[in-house]
Amino acid sequence: QVQLVESGGGLVQPGGSLRLSCAASGIIFAIYAMDWYRQAPGKQRELVAAITNSGSTNYADSIKGRFTISRDNAKNTVYLQMNGLKSEDTAVYYCNAHWAYRKYWGQGTQVTVSS
Repeated sequence: QVQLVESGGGLVQPGGSLRLSCAASGIIFAIYAMDWYRQAPGKQRELVAAITNSGSTNYADSIKGRFTISRDNAKNTVYLQMNGLKSEDTAVYYCNAHWAYRKYWGQGTQVTVSS
């Protein structure tokens, strides 16, 4: 059974930092590309950051220079380091694993940026 479990969300003040983690099980993690998406209330889910199985990364323009995606294949975990958080970063953050026709989602973790 495939599981993606996100953690690390919470309430943080503007300008603060959080590190999200997504631990995967039930898949050969090293071959999967991993993405972080987010969905704010009333908005569509959007791609935030992506990392291929070889470690190449890509970011949405809205978070470039503030967020960093990374992966640890030994721990079957993908991370999203978020610095300089803004109120508009408030959303539920989801991790996604995909390879060929297979695609899996985590349950999401809430990030709230507020003073």
